[in-house]
Amino acid sequence: MLREGTLEKISDGRLYELNDMVRADCAGCAGCSKCCRSDMGTSITLDPYDVWMLCKGTGRSFSDMVEKEIRISMLDGLTLPHMNMENGCGFLNEEGRCSIHPYRPSICRLFPLGRYYENGDFKYFLQVNECTKQNRSKVKVQKWIDIEPIEEHTAFVRKWHNFLGLARRKVQEAKDPQQIRNFMLFLLELFYVAEYEPEDFFTQFHRRMKTAVREMKHILR
Repeated sequence: MLREGTLEKISDGRLYELNDMVRADCAGCAGCSKCCRSDMGTSITLDPYDVWMLCKGTGRSFSDMVEKEIRISMLDGLTLPHMNMENGCGFLNEEGRCSIHPYRPSICRLFPLGRYYENGDFKYFLQVNECTKQNRSKVKVQKWIDIEPIEEHTAFVRKWHNFLGLARRKVQEAKDPQQIRNFMLFLLELFYVAEYEPEDFFTQFHRRMKTAVREMKHILR
């Protein structure tokens, strides 16, 4: 989800890369699950990799999680899924711990980091007003994110973000409401509803991306 506001107001004023050290380590969030229990609205947007991981980790389909742990809303001009945080995260267990921690969404992995997109690429920034944990330790950004292979995931994030930007522009230019609805449903079906094989997400994603770019020209005329 896109955020408004200057970087200076929400961060320590620095941008970080994967090999940089950043004061983000919350020591396992011991004794704290405030961000997971809070109503964070639609802020935890899910990308296709997130859904692939959730399905892989829970053994459930995307469709089965919709309206329970996941909601679908209009976000920044596109219909996209996000975590249902109305009463806190549905994957939080009774002890206040994440029951899907190895498969948690990218925004959860990053926190308290965020991504700053500029000129078709992105870096990371430290959010200074979101996490209440004091005396966080320094940790390498790549280690904190804990995704392998990180190079392929980084390329995926870049490509997905740029594609969403293109899709938003095409939707804004479109005149026919029915064409817009058809395109929104097409994106949801292609990237989220249609199940992925449990291995090699990135090859499957790039194949679907080719289909999306090709079909977008036909649907949004």
